[in-house]
Amino acid sequence: MRYGELAETSWAWVLDQVRWDDDGPWIPEYAGDEHPEDRDSMHNGIGGLAHALAELRLTRPWTPAEQDLAVAIGDRIRTTIPTATGTTFFVGLVSSIGVLTALEQPGTDAALTRLQNLQTTDGWPESFLDEPRYTPGAVANDITLGTGAILLGTLWSLRHGSNATDLAHRAVELLLGEREELPTGVNWQFVSRRFRQDAPTEMPNFSHGLAGIAAVLAVAGVELGRPELVDVARRGAEHLVTIGVTDDRGFRVPRVIPWAERHGDEFTFNWCHGGAGTAAAFAALEYAGIPSVAGETPTTWRRRCLDGVRYSGIPERLHPGFWDNDGRCCGTAGVGDAFLDAWHRDGDDRDLEFAVRMGDTLVDHAYPDGYWRFVEHRNEDPLLRPGVGWMQGAAGISAYLFRLQRAVDGDQRAVERMENWWVSP
Repeated sequence: MRYGELAETSWAWVLDQVRWDDDGPWIPEYAGDEHPEDRDSMHNGIGGLAHALAELRLTRPWTPAEQDLAVAIGDRIRTTIPTATGTTFFVGLVSSIGVLTALEQPGTDAALTRLQNLQTTDGWPESFLDEPRYTPGAVANDITLGTGAILLGTLWSLRHGSNATDLAHRAVELLLGEREELPTGVNWQFVSRRFRQDAPTEMPNFSHGLAGIAAVLAVAGVELGRPELVDVARRGAEHLVTIGVTDDRGFRVPRVIPWAERHGDEFTFNWCHGGAGTAAAFAALEYAGIPSVAGETPTTWRRRCLDGVRYSGIPERLHPGFWDNDGRCCGTAGVGDAFLDAWHRDGDDRDLEFAVRMGDTLVDHAYPDGYWRFVEHRNEDPLLRPGVGWMQGAAGISAYLFRLQRAVDGDQRAVERMENWWVSP
């Protein structure tokens, strides 16, 4: 089966999961579920279908039904903005900015105004940072759930013509105020020590830690004309390389510090906690023109991140708990997308070959109706139910397969998204 054929089958299955009520369209997190808790989010909700539609638009024209769905998603997202309290890249106002820009629809300015109104002295508290682990009003720092996400969303808005400069500078100042100065460079906790009532655990890769924060500060330094931010990002990368492993299998950073057996494998290789995502941090340093990190070019470190993925053993399930996910966030589709970005940037056919290998694995793992079932090996029934949405379901996987089919047909066009536009210029 060609990748495009499977992508169409999978996308048709996703569309079959779309439900409608008086408030507009929605999708279940897993096929057959009722309304999800985060019905509008990019991560698992209807917002994620906007990103799949953006990918589809490069492949073929939308059908009338897809056009109607795109309009309805935008209408639904705009109605949520005035009362939204969540702000994050995955679930909240930054997610909404990404959805509306993907659909090329208005509403970003309203989301920025709402972000402005929600800020506190320390930033943007989130309800998941609750007691007893965190103090009241705690904020995160990272690029998906914290202040880094606000900065990411404002930079993306600036690129699309919105006046987000003041909010971007505000997010920058908050991030700078939370950095930890170390002999090896600078660091950020996921949540700063002053907000924690327990011993902090670091997740230093792209999604929740240092790599993502360094990336967004490097990009901000360029976009806001603040070279001092580029230098702070460089110093963050200097510290990052000291906590990773560099050898003949590339560069890899532990997924959790301090690691404990309950965390599973010490290293993973996906977008959120592994080299596929952390490579994007070094791409940001390249974008910012940084000549050297720890005596090597950012390009060298980026390629080492990708080598760490390439020589890890994925996509084989080497042991229970190793590589049990096919999604964008934590699995095969996200890795494939990162390698297509690298191929687009460098023109190295090895990257396209590895992306094809990820696509072949997705073909092998697909069910006939066009969905995937991930594995939780600790469960009595290890097969999870079919996910529907963007980050952990068939919508995101089908989007990767649409892109892969274009790539093998010689079309290098890629959708620019908030979290990747500097990666494959």
